[in-house]
This record gives sequence, structure tokens and C-alpha cells, in this order.
Amino acid sequence: MFRLGLIINPVAGIGGQVALKGSDGMLAEALARGAVPRANERARQALQPLSGLAQLFEIVTVAGEMGGRLAHELGLRHRIVYTPESPQTTPQDTRVAARLMMEAGVDLLLFAGGDGTARDICAEVGEQLHVLGIPAGCKIHSGVYGVTPQASGRVVARMIEGELLSLIEGEVMDIDEVAFRDGRVRTRHYGQLRVPNDLRYVQSVKQGGRESEELVLEELAAEVIEQMEPDTLYLMGSGGTVAACMAQLGLENTLLGVDLVENGQLIGQDLGADEILTRIRGCHCRLIITLIGGQGHLFGRGNQQLSPEVIRAVGLDNIQVLASKRKLAALEGRPLLVDTGDEALDRALCGYRRITTGYRDQVIYPVANPQ
Repeated sequence: MFRLGLIINPVAGIGGQVALKGSDGMLAEALARGAVPRANERARQALQPLSGLAQLFEIVTVAGEMGGRLAHELGLRHRIVYTPESPQTTPQDTRVAARLMMEAGVDLLLFAGGDGTARDICAEVGEQLHVLGIPAGCKIHSGVYGVTPQASGRVVARMIEGELLSLIEGEVMDIDEVAFRDGRVRTRHYGQLRVPNDLRYVQSVKQGGRESEELVLEELAAEVIEQMEPDTLYLMGSGGTVAACMAQLGLENTLLGVDLVENGQLIGQDLGADEILTRIRGCHCRLIITLIGGQGHLFGRGNQQLSPEVIRAVGLDNIQVLASKRKLAALEGRPLLVDTGDEALDRALCGYRRITTGYRDQVIYPVANPQ
């Protein structure tokens, strides 16, 4: 089931209604001028397109005006992970909620607010979480929002339905409201969030709108190699996609086995599970794998050397999955599969994972363990 995080900044945009050019630190003044909070209504507009998918997702949210009340009113399955101490919420509430949702493993954090809210979330989760904004603030300079609340909802719906959505780096920007009220615009960059984009097969696409598989493999390999860190062990799994990485490194590859690489050198070849454990125990290690065969298995088919003990030793956050968009599209919406023989580990591996599909190109795709 898709886990959708929801954070609403209840007072986002309240200053704009009464010509305050922002809401940061201006709540009392805005209310005194007769402003009415509207962020929950903007969030409602985003969530309404999801009503027909209610059996496919769960909302993870904050009590009261920060999401819980709206989820209850819409009759959407939800659970509360944080309750603010005061009805008058603060930026700190947003930060705490974002951190708890990351810890809860939400597949997407949807927030309603403006650039101040985006800053708070960026400061807490950075690029570790997939995030999408519902435009609800006075200032919408950051590139992390849908063009309308309804557009944000449509992107979420596509994710819940399992479509391939590329991840882009959305800049988080904000202006100095004090200077803005004096007629001066000072914009500052505060970081980036990983934002799901509408499905567009625009990268690595050649003649006739089809991917060139050879070029895609070259780009995938270039991305993996560029991200390799010194003094880190890399377990290179089986399959042709990983073999392309080894070819670019100029290293011999075991097509149907697991090799070990460090600092650009082959230090272990065609290793078994026990030897892998011995070599990586206590070391920083990453695992590079691709899906195996037409069924879309990540674990349990053709790579049994990657035992549950090995996977746990590597760490779930240190697994990088490679696949071309064509290979993912051939699954026709079916999830990637895990069958490690360890039910608890299979459950932990399930959910939505980032899949590297090219150079600076990723999508999010579901992983499951059908019983």
C-alpha cells in the first residue's frame, strides 16, 4: 500500500489576502486585518482526485489542522504520527512532522504551504525523501509545487497507480519578506528537494521516440561510476546492466555472479554469500543490482549469493537498483519482486524505491513480495 505523508501549514498564504506580501511572522497582523486561513481548502482540492483510489493508499499525517482533520472529513484512511503541543502551529511543528514521516517510511511527502514551509521541510529531510508541494502560500518561488492544487493531486494519483515518474531536483527558494515589503526583492537558494515529475520519456530517447538500449546502458554506467566513492566496497550484482558498469570500469565481470570492487579495482570475483559477508563485515559497502528476467525479480532469482544476511549487512539504504525505462515499462505496471526467503526482510524491502534509469535520471517504482 502506498504511504502518503501529508503536512498542511494551516496559516500558509494568510498574509497575501490582506496585502502583507507574505505570512512569515505576520499571523497576528493578518488575522487582525480579517484574513481567513485557506491552506486546508487548497489541500482539499489536491486530495479530491485521489478519492477513487482510497483502497490503494494510506495517509500518514499530523493531528488537527495540519492534516488529520481534513483526512477524516474526506473519509480517507489515515494515521497520526505527530500532535502539535498548541493549536497555533509553528515551523518547528512542520520540521518535527517531516522527520517523523521520513522515519515512518512514507513514499511521498505532500505538503500544503509556501516557500517558508518548503524551507522547513528541506532543512529536515533534504533529498532523502520524495516531496511535492501544494501551492498554498504567498510566495511560490520554489520549483517543488504542482502548477495548481489539482495538478499536485494528479501527480500523486499517477504515483499511487504505479506509473513511472521521473525524479527531478526542485530548487527551494525564498525571498526576504521584510525587504519585499519595502519594494526590494532578495531571493536566496536554500537547497533542493527530490520532486516527482509528470511522466515524460524525454531522457535517453532517440529516433522514433524509442530508447537506444546501448546508449542507456552507457549512461547508466556513467552515472554509477561518477557516484562511486573512494574506500567504499561495491558489490556488483549479476546481469547485463551491471556488466555495462564493469565494462566502463575496464574490469572483468562475472555475468551470472557477484563481484567486489574498491577504488576502481576488482578485489573479489564470483563470490559466495559467506565470502561476501567476510569481506564486507564492518566496512562501508554499497550494492549495485538490476532486475532479473521478465518477472522483475530483484532478489531470489539468479542472485542467491545476496543472502538475507548479506543484504542486511549492506543496509537497505545502500542498495542501488539499475534499469532502463524500457525494461520497467515491459513489466506493464507490475511491481518489482523480492523473494529472499526472509519474510521480515521482504517486507522491509517493499514500498517505492528510486530506480536509476540513466545519467542524472531516476524514477520511483513499487517493490512487492506477493504472498
